[in-house]
Amino acid sequence: MNVCVFSSSSNAISEVYVNEAIDLGRLIGQNKFCLINGGSNVGTMDVITREARKYGAKTIGVIPEKLRDFNLASDHAHEMIISGDMMDRKFKMREMSDAFIALVGGFGTLEEILEVITLKQLGYHHKAIAFINTNGFYDDLFRQFEKSYTEKFSKENYRKLYFIAENASEAIDYILNYKPEETINKWFEVPKR
Repeated sequence: MNVCVFSSSSNAISEVYVNEAIDLGRLIGQNKFCLINGGSNVGTMDVITREARKYGAKTIGVIPEKLRDFNLASDHAHEMIISGDMMDRKFKMREMSDAFIALVGGFGTLEEILEVITLKQLGYHHKAIAFINTNGFYDDLFRQFEKSYTEKFSKENYRKLYFIAENASEAIDYILNYKPEETINKWFEVPKR
């Protein structure tokens, strides 16, 4: 199974987040998955690549040419795919992956995980998606999701599009036992012609 992990490129984050990336990398390796990620040599992106490889996973990084030229490509990836830009990078990562996991991260991580949720909502894929909510990091985001459900911007059954895990072990259990469901029409009401 190819597991795409979205994660942080910050080296300034708390150790609790680094430790979660270490655990996830170990579990990806022990399950003999292939790790797909952004291929950077900074933050939890590099930590998870190193740990997954150490425990037996194949590791594939996808990095835009511009970031590679800034010396940001990880030395721990078995394979490095160079993309033209960020949009191409995300497309390649999505196409290669069977499941998606978001560790905690900043704007890039949020954009990546929200895009795969949106694409699943629209029926472009039926792959497993999990957040690892280390230290309650995503609690405010999930409150925003709740507001979307309550105020009818999103259908209640879209809670099934993703799973909220407390830790790496729960996220791995989820993707191992995941059964795709039929996409439900996104729109509350479609205008008649």
